[in-house]
Amino acid sequence: MNRIRTCLYLLRRELRTILSDEGTLLVLLAAPIIYATLYATAYGAEVLRNVPIGVIDESRTAASRRLIADIDAGPNCYVACMPTDMAEAERLFYERRIYGAAYIPADYESALLAGRQAVVPLYLDASYFLMYRQVFQELAATLATTGAAVELQRLVAAGTQLPAAEATVQPVVYQSRTLFNPGLGYASFVLPAVLLLILQQTLLVGTGMIGGTWCERRLYRMLRPAGRRPLPLPAIVLARGSAYLLLYGLTTLYLFAVHYRLFHLPMNGRTGPVVLFLGLYLLADIAFALALSTRFRFREESILWLLWSSIPLLMLSGISFPRESMPAWLYALGQLIPSSHAITGFVRLQSMGASLGEVSSELLWLLALALLYGAAACFGLQQRIGREERKTQKEPAPIPAPAPKSDDQSGEDPAS
Repeated sequence: MNRIRTCLYLLRRELRTILSDEGTLLVLLAAPIIYATLYATAYGAEVLRNVPIGVIDESRTAASRRLIADIDAGPNCYVACMPTDMAEAERLFYERRIYGAAYIPADYESALLAGRQAVVPLYLDASYFLMYRQVFQELAATLATTGAAVELQRLVAAGTQLPAAEATVQPVVYQSRTLFNPGLGYASFVLPAVLLLILQQTLLVGTGMIGGTWCERRLYRMLRPAGRRPLPLPAIVLARGSAYLLLYGLTTLYLFAVHYRLFHLPMNGRTGPVVLFLGLYLLADIAFALALSTRFRFREESILWLLWSSIPLLMLSGISFPRESMPAWLYALGQLIPSSHAITGFVRLQSMGASLGEVSSELLWLLALALLYGAAACFGLQQRIGREERKTQKEPAPIPAPAPKSDDQSGEDPAS
């Protein structure tokens, strides 16, 4: 019973420490919601539209004007200007007023009428892949449609029946069905991973700040009070971790139940498996954070050491670049981070509607990391408590204040 009361005391003390510390409160409670809202708002458009491009029309014919109108009708890009030559188009490009240019040569219409290939060079900005993809897909599709229409007219004019002409122009008709992200939205692709990483990083920084506060104030020595039976280290880790589980359970509930619906992110998973998976992820994250928090001597150290790690951990998760294509040692390093397995499994569960059995490897990894970092947290606590005990032993004993002399011991006559 005494141990249970001690665990509850540690839980309450950890909650009081968090709620009374403005910096930690900002990182642990406010930052996840602020970051999630900013990211979701920035990516809310989902798809990049209306990229400005230029068209240099050297042909100035009816055929070239039809091609320009077709390009301008597309949803991904529009004709913002028509430079007189390539030099002007280059200047507009470097001024970032256009992100690509199409050059229609002077012999464009004559080549089409003569049955020759008409070449239309495209100059696109490949320094920004999202811009490049949108403009290239739009222009390539427009040119392919124009070429097919010209070929179809030529075959019909030669006496070919329309069905046969259509089969010749397009012998294979494909049907495309986009799964799990029908709108090809960037937010639906990246936000599930970003939200999980936000949870992990804010938890690491906030818990590291608390760990630095414990070290600065020498609070670790209270975990082994003199004259009392010490509480087992796993119980201490469990008690402190319960405080973070309580707080982050509420944050996770908001992000993946309310925030997801506010910004229309894909929710194809069943509630039970998603809750179980996120709960195990929080356990692994909390154990990871508590293990790291014992390494910080000052609260500012966690900010210096952990804020820079967000982008590398996002890359190691495999969401921006496949982990299988990374060097073997880098892939192995990513396996030690809870977010790497959580992102892969959560996207399968929530975005793709997978079952728990289909993410069993990620569940086992998260369970193994929770146990591994839980043991590491116990080891770190043991080291911190030992250091505090050695410091206490080295401190000189306080010199007692001399007792005040009574009137009888002063040697003076009270009457005088």
